[in-house]
Amino acid sequence: MKPATVLITGALTGIGRATAFAFAAEGYNVAVSGRKVEAGLQLVRELRDKGIAAEFFKADVTDETQVAALIADTTRRFGRLDVAVNNAGAEGELGPITGQTVSNYRSTFDTNVLGVLLSMKHELTVMQAQGSGSIINLSSIAGQVGMAGASVYVASKHAVEGLTKSAALEVAAIAIRVNAVAPGPVETAMLDRFTGSDADAKAGLLSMMPARRGAQPEEIAQTILFLASDKARYLTGQCIAVDGGYTAQ
Repeated sequence: MKPATVLITGALTGIGRATAFAFAAEGYNVAVSGRKVEAGLQLVRELRDKGIAAEFFKADVTDETQVAALIADTTRRFGRLDVAVNNAGAEGELGPITGQTVSNYRSTFDTNVLGVLLSMKHELTVMQAQGSGSIINLSSIAGQVGMAGASVYVASKHAVEGLTKSAALEVAAIAIRVNAVAPGPVETAMLDRFTGSDADAKAGLLSMMPARRGAQPEEIAQTILFLASDKARYLTGQCIAVDGGYTAQ
């Protein structure tokens, strides 16, 4: 039997990169995408060293032509698309609502919401023809609670969870599952940007987590891997918080 195929957007760093290696460890064919060619090719070399087939496809998820080509190239290379992890995202510019701009709204929503919508549109087209598939979208605890000073990012992640639930309902009867993972703070470059690389601000944020630490990217990747697996075959339309207990408060 041929290995299953996973496509991961925003795969070059952080959670996306860790997820690529998690699926590689399970023997998947791995397609990764992002906007930086050299970093993408380096990631593919590392994945192939694990003994699996891997390809990099340059794509901007805010451009439908590029998204359509990404899905087509992946299926052409590997013959099918079993799992899609829509991870590409941006935190945008933080600050009070009174300081927000149209350009920040558009750029944040284009990446976080339009990017997920376009990706699912073309992924589901392939999966519907197959009659099977699993999609995991990356949300955030900001998709489940409010955060002062991060209104646009929060709104975009709430939108991701709404898209996830709606898409899941559309395809539940044909053995396609759509879920989301909502991480708390994760030890990535995005967290450093989010806290302004301020050690005290970062420590203050992490102290709010019942677990008293941030997650490692690999911990989020393992939840994504579970959602993609047959162990979760009756689980769809859900947004799983992986947040050290934060949203349980």
